[in-house]
Amino acid sequence: MSKNRNYVPSSDGGLHDWAKNLLEYAAEPENYTRWRISEPGDPIFNVLDDFAAKYEACKSPNRTPVEVTAKNVAKEKLVKDLRNYVQGFLIRNVNVTAEDRVLMSLPLRDVIPTNVPPPVTQAEGTLAFRGVGLVEMRNIRPSTEKPDARAGYGVRIYYGIMGTPSETNRFRIAERPKTGDDLPHSVFTRKKQHLFDFAGENGQEVFFCMRYENSKGQPGPWGKIISAFIP
Repeated sequence: MSKNRNYVPSSDGGLHDWAKNLLEYAAEPENYTRWRISEPGDPIFNVLDDFAAKYEACKSPNRTPVEVTAKNVAKEKLVKDLRNYVQGFLIRNVNVTAEDRVLMSLPLRDVIPTNVPPPVTQAEGTLAFRGVGLVEMRNIRPSTEKPDARAGYGVRIYYGIMGTPSETNRFRIAERPKTGDDLPHSVFTRKKQHLFDFAGENGQEVFFCMRYENSKGQPGPWGKIISAFIP
């Protein structure tokens, strides 16, 4: 994968147009179904709409410093959420084609063979509860020998919430998972922790399973299923 992290436009207008195009493309049922992920959902579109409104207000020659600050805060939020979405669902998704990447103005996957092998060790971690609806996977680590740091492995965390799947409850799973293959959603991280916000799912049982990935998206073995009840 290209290591270019500057695919997000820096200008306000460029960011707005790029984000709108990417999210509308990703929200097409034929696209997110083909990619085997869920549609982007209202929250990230709401963040885009908030930035768009504040950006529009700042086009006025009579804009105030307060309006500019509010626009910059909204911009920072949009960039953060878009990076999380792209990194978690699109960048390493082998179902996203080169044409898709061009149409969304994302880095293309390289075709140069890598000497980095698929991971062979399992990933494990510890759950912590930061507040109402907040579940954090902490101290993500190898269960046995530590991978070679030069490999640059990341960890994909798969997750699902016990319940009846539906259009509005897209994180639900009908049965208790046996492996990570039974969990419908995932995020990718190279950090040692990741915070999940399950607002509105209080008291529901949530399941996680992790595995390492190399730079080509090749996975290692599944770790253990970890479960907890959302505070």
